[in-house]
Amino acid sequence: MTNEKVEWRIQVEDGPWKRAGISCSMWSFISSLYSKLCKFVKKAWEIGVNDPRKFIHCLKVGIALTAVSLFYYLKPLYDGVGRNAMWAVMTVIVVFEYTAGATIYKSVNRIFGTTLAGLLAFGVHWVASKAGDQWEPVIVGASLFLLASATTFSRFIPTIKARFDYGALIFILTFSLVSVSGYRVDELFNLAQQRISTIIIGTSLCIIVSTAVLPVWAGLELHVLVTGNLDKLANSLQGCAAQYFEAQAASESNKNLMGYKCALNSKATEESLANLARWEPAHGRFNFRHPWKQYLKIGATMRSCASCIDALIGCINSENKTSDDIMKIMSRTSIKVGDNSANVLRELASTIKKMKKSNKLDILVIEMNNAALELQNLLKSYPNTQKNAKDGDAKLEIPIIELIQVVTVVSLLSEIVARVEDIVKCVEELSDLAKFKPEMSKCDKTKQHSTDNKISPDQQNDEETVIKTLQMV
Repeated sequence: MTNEKVEWRIQVEDGPWKRAGISCSMWSFISSLYSKLCKFVKKAWEIGVNDPRKFIHCLKVGIALTAVSLFYYLKPLYDGVGRNAMWAVMTVIVVFEYTAGATIYKSVNRIFGTTLAGLLAFGVHWVASKAGDQWEPVIVGASLFLLASATTFSRFIPTIKARFDYGALIFILTFSLVSVSGYRVDELFNLAQQRISTIIIGTSLCIIVSTAVLPVWAGLELHVLVTGNLDKLANSLQGCAAQYFEAQAASESNKNLMGYKCALNSKATEESLANLARWEPAHGRFNFRHPWKQYLKIGATMRSCASCIDALIGCINSENKTSDDIMKIMSRTSIKVGDNSANVLRELASTIKKMKKSNKLDILVIEMNNAALELQNLLKSYPNTQKNAKDGDAKLEIPIIELIQVVTVVSLLSEIVARVEDIVKCVEELSDLAKFKPEMSKCDKTKQHSTDNKISPDQQNDEETVIKTLQMV
C-alpha cells in the first residue's frame, strides 16, 4: 500500500494585521509626499529671499496679465478688438521677461515681425486674387515656401541670430497664419489689422510695466557681473601665491581660490546681457549708447587671465615638491607679485563700479611690473649649485625636478602680470568710451569742502544786517 499524505488547508480571513500594514504604507506615502512638498516650498522660499526681485517679477507678470484681460471683461474694449483680444493675452505671456532689456527686445521683434509679415501676406493675397482662382493657391504656396525658407536661413547668420532671432520666428509664424487663413477669409485686411493692434497693445503694456515697476536692467546686471568677476579674480590670484609659498591650510583659501571659475564660466551670460542691454533706454548712470561691447572685451581678457590662474593652481596641487631653501628665496617676491596684481584688479573693479578714472591705477601698475621684474631677475641670478651648510667647500647640486616647478610658477606669475595689463588697457578704453570723470583726490575734496564753507563778504554783511534788524524788533 502506498502511503498517502494528507494536507490540511485552513483559510483564515484577513485580520487586523493586514489592514494595519496597508494603513502604515499609506501613512508613509503621505508623510514622504508631505516632506518633499515642505522641502520644495522651503527651497522656493530661499530662492525668493536670496533675490527678492524674482518675487517682484512674478507680481509684475500678474499685473500685466490682469490689465490686458480687461479687454475681455469690459464690453467697450472688447467691441474694439473683438475675439482677437486673446492675441494680446498671448503676447504678454510670451513676451514678458525678467529683465527690461529682454522684454523690450522681444516686444520690438514681435511688433516688427508681425507688421512686416502681415503686410507681405496681404500683398501676396492681393496678387494671388488678381491672378485668378486657378493660380491663387499656387502663388500663396510658393510665396510661403520661399519666404519661410529664406527667413529660416537668415536665423543662422550671427548678426540676425543675436538681435533678431525672435523677430524672424514671429515673421514665419504670422506670415504662415495670415497667408493660409486668408485663402478662406474674405476680410483679410481687417483680420491682420486687428491682430497687429492687439499685439501692439500687449507689447506696449509689457514694456510699460517692465520699465516702470522696479525694473531689472540687463546693463546693470552686466556691470555688476564684470566687477564681481574682477574681485573674485583678485582673491584667487592672491590666494594662489599665499597658499603655495606660505603653505596655508586648504580650508582657509579654497573659497578664494575657486573664485576665478566664475570668470571662466560667464561668457554666455555676458554675451546675452550685452545683447539685451543694447535695447534698453538710458537709465541711471548709463547712457543710451553706452559701450556694452567693451564689457565683452574685458570679460575675454579676464578669462585669459583666469586660464593662467587655473594652470597655476594645477602646478600648486602637483605632487612634486620643492625644497624649502628655494621656497624661502622665492616666497617674498612671488607673494609680492601676487599681492600687487590683485591690488591692480581690485582697483580696476573699483573704477568700473564708481565709473570714475582712478588716480592710483598707474602707480599700482608700476609696482606690479617692478615686482615681476624683480622676480625674474631673482630667478636668473639664482645659482645652479648651493653650498652645503655643514661643509663650506662642498657643493650640493639641486635636483632639476625641484627647479622645474619653481620656474613654472614664476613663468605663470609673469604671464599673469602681462594679462592683467591687457585688462588694464580694456578698462581704460571703457573709461574713454563711456567718458568716465576723473576721481577726486583727498586734497581736492578738502579744497572743495573749504571753498564751499567760505562765506563771501556780501553774505556776511547781509547776515549782520538781518541780526541787527532782529535785535531792533
